[in-house]
Amino acid sequence: MGMSLPTAARWVDRWEQQQQRYAVDREERFTVIADVVEHVTTGRLNPRILDLGCGPGSLPARLSKRLPHAEIVAVDMDPLLLELARTRHPDAARYVETTIGTTGWVSGLQLSGPLDAVVSTTALHYLPEDILRRTYAELTPLLRDGGVLINADHLSQDGGATTAEITAHVGHRRAERQQAYAHEDWESWWTAIEQEPELAELLAVRRQRGVAHANGCALTVTRHLQLLREAGFAQAGSVWQIGNSCVIVAIQEQWANGQAQATARRTRRSATVRPSNGRA
Repeated sequence: MGMSLPTAARWVDRWEQQQQRYAVDREERFTVIADVVEHVTTGRLNPRILDLGCGPGSLPARLSKRLPHAEIVAVDMDPLLLELARTRHPDAARYVETTIGTTGWVSGLQLSGPLDAVVSTTALHYLPEDILRRTYAELTPLLRDGGVLINADHLSQDGGATTAEITAHVGHRRAERQQAYAHEDWESWWTAIEQEPELAELLAVRRQRGVAHANGCALTVTRHLQLLREAGFAQAGSVWQIGNSCVIVAIQEQWANGQAQATARRTRRSATVRPSNGRA
């Protein structure tokens, strides 16, 4: 059920274009994820990274260039998207077909050791709250002390309906200025790939398995952060946002506490230094 590299490259390139309609400043968002992973893995020779909902390999491809010695495991439930990833970006990751949140999905990953980072882009908002809560709890023990979970996604905003509407409008106007809506949309991409003769067998498998991308739930940023803290993360917060496109980061206990203690020490030291006023 393989495919040729030219075919994979053509459809992945079209995917990259259509996704710009939905993720405002998508490339910058990828860069922010890589910045965070690089920061928390400084000094580690072979960082271990898990990508949830990797699609056709967009994030693993970028992370493997930024962190060439990283060990990346990338998972998705869609056999077609995974085969696109394996063919277009074969060296970026080890790809695993699984459905996040189902019974036994973690053991099927066959991880080689504790993870430095769990990352995800535009995937976790599909999970209902009960499955998302369980998934966050399952991921916590997979991370080493100081490991991080980074979720880049479309997340509803807090503060009331008017604030949420304004936030969405800001993102919409940004996308308009970038001419993001000139690209084909999600439905058009899937309609077009259904007509690709080389992918007929993979498409048949996909239909047989009933793979479908749900509309997702409308959990707010605050609710995501609450669920992460309930799952055992010491700290969780948003580090980047444009419109409803956000990057939230949750940090495991030891590193988070160590950073807080270092900040407190710096604050105490600065408080004991008397400012110079030109007099002895």
